[in-house]
Amino acid sequence: MRPFLCHRIATGLLCHILTYGADLLTPTYTALRGMNSFWHRVQRWTTNNFFSTPTSILSREACLPPIVSYCGYRRRLAALRVACAPPYANPAADRLPPSFPSLSSFRAQDSYRHLTRGLSSVYLPLDWRTKVPSPPLRKHLPIDALADLTISLQEGLTRLPLVLHTLPPPGTNIPPPDLMRKTYQALRARARHMLLQDWAREDPTPPYYHYPPSLNRHPFMGQGKFVAGRIHQMRAAKSYLAAHPSWSDEDPNLTCPGCEIEPETFQHAILSCPARARERDLLLKDVSSLGQEGHIWTDPILIQALGEYTTATKTGFPPDMIPERFLPAGR
Repeated sequence: MRPFLCHRIATGLLCHILTYGADLLTPTYTALRGMNSFWHRVQRWTTNNFFSTPTSILSREACLPPIVSYCGYRRRLAALRVACAPPYANPAADRLPPSFPSLSSFRAQDSYRHLTRGLSSVYLPLDWRTKVPSPPLRKHLPIDALADLTISLQEGLTRLPLVLHTLPPPGTNIPPPDLMRKTYQALRARARHMLLQDWAREDPTPPYYHYPPSLNRHPFMGQGKFVAGRIHQMRAAKSYLAAHPSWSDEDPNLTCPGCEIEPETFQHAILSCPARARERDLLLKDVSSLGQEGHIWTDPILIQALGEYTTATKTGFPPDMIPERFLPAGR
């Protein structure tokens, strides 16, 4: 299957099964280790990358965030749903702390808020706005823990909106439902942006990789599985190019086998190798950069041209598939 279809299966089916319950429950270390192992296999299956590819690069090439960051994102969305729900639609919203900045004035009594099994008589819960100490000598009530997750989303707001399913009673002093619905969508977008920030901070890539994390599929993932895999591998610097040697090769020859002038890097193979000049002038004459700002990653015509160039020149293909005219005499 094409990588974009693999990505659709991963996000629409596998990820939801893997993270079932993550909205309210935090996986243990042992569970996370097993989930990460499976998720890395999904990322390799999606991108056709080698096992030597660093997992931080693998996740960005597959556009599939790490499990830890994604579980945090799911919990923020769950907290936002409770915080923005009217009590008649979600009874949990009635148990929010009295000081929580909601447009709803309905709050349960403390005797109902503290109905939590397993609490000793001397248990003192933290205020919902207080960070849990380390080690966690005290902690939040479950509903207060969800309220705490919304603190980072409340910047610039005095009160969180209500997502109403019916028209408010006449004379109710709340903003129009359409405005609150747009605000709610903006808060969800903010949570998505925070996911990208957590992804970049908690799972940094090696210095040679410069592409940012993204939840949207790379446009070139619409190419065939084999060709898109070559592009993924070359972007990750773990490919059949001479300058991307395997860890098992102790004395690699980094020189481009086509021109024998410079190391065969991704930049050289696509933009400057003399042995590929004819195909480059025909297909990629308008391409000047392979960086994250390059138009080659967003322009459908250039993406199609890159696939045709890679196929015509066998760039990044296994050595036994490289045509003889790209090899020096005697090889």
